[in-house]
Amino acid sequence: MQLLLAPMEGLLDHHLRDMLTRVGGIDRCVSEFIRVTDTLLPERVFFRIIPELAHGGCTPSGVPVRGQLLGSDPVCLADNAGRLASLGPTGVDLNFGCPAKVVNRHGGGAALLDDPELLHRIMAAVRSAVPAHLPVSAKMRLGTESHAQAEDCVLALATGGASEIVVHARTKRDGYRPPAYWERIADLRRVVEVPLVANGEIWSVEDALRCREVSGCSSLMLGRGMVSDPGLAWAIREALGQAVSTPTGETAALDWPRLVGLLHVFWAGIERHITPRHRPGRLKQWLNFLRRRFPEAEAAYQQLRTVNEPAAMRQALYSLR
Repeated sequence: MQLLLAPMEGLLDHHLRDMLTRVGGIDRCVSEFIRVTDTLLPERVFFRIIPELAHGGCTPSGVPVRGQLLGSDPVCLADNAGRLASLGPTGVDLNFGCPAKVVNRHGGGAALLDDPELLHRIMAAVRSAVPAHLPVSAKMRLGTESHAQAEDCVLALATGGASEIVVHARTKRDGYRPPAYWERIADLRRVVEVPLVANGEIWSVEDALRCREVSGCSSLMLGRGMVSDPGLAWAIREALGQAVSTPTGETAALDWPRLVGLLHVFWAGIERHITPRHRPGRLKQWLNFLRRRFPEAEAAYQQLRTVNEPAAMRQALYSLR
């Protein structure tokens, strides 16, 4: 079984990847998407989104990171995939799942699911441009407005050379509204032999176990559920009887005092790399998710939500218990 950490544009950047993989239980991450239009991007763009490239393509805890590309032109995507591959990632991933209007309006993300033939051409071009030893995976939704072409889409990606396909079990139209249609992933598994990974609405151990049962997938991708509960992957493995520990050797479940320590490390990281006016917002963004799982995070969020000055935020953060 593998547990993957989802790419989440504007939220799950390398700072948060570092924090969540420190807790333990995650096998692999996928970066935020790198938008490809009509040019070969300079190396600095890849390193800005995936700084792990400078460290063997892994987070500080040693968890591999695949770089994700988003675009619609097969030739340009292939050129950029080749450049990314030359920088030492642990794999290349393609985004056919983003439901954002600004992305779809320019023919990227989930909008491409209306054209399975183009999906095939993109995947085949990228697969040809990336050395054979590096995996090329993809993430897709069930469709744009309906599930009708889901089988055609997954087959197009598989025959194009995908080594693995993550299926977010909703359409673009569904966005992030529940439910996730995990049973449709089971349908797709009957169409292709390529490994499928189930994604969508996995907030708890119970959700994860039911998703595995309904979808038939042994591997799962965790997104908002993992951001809300950084110990979720650890807890899923424990429920399945798999021995787990953090990269530092800890075996106890994640509690609020340990999470406060992670918040301190997170803040130190964004102080080094994020412009001052954006720092408080980044911390509050994560706390907003955490309050779904931790009552203490609700109290902390209410305490900090009106703080917008970095020095005041630092002082308030270090007063948390």
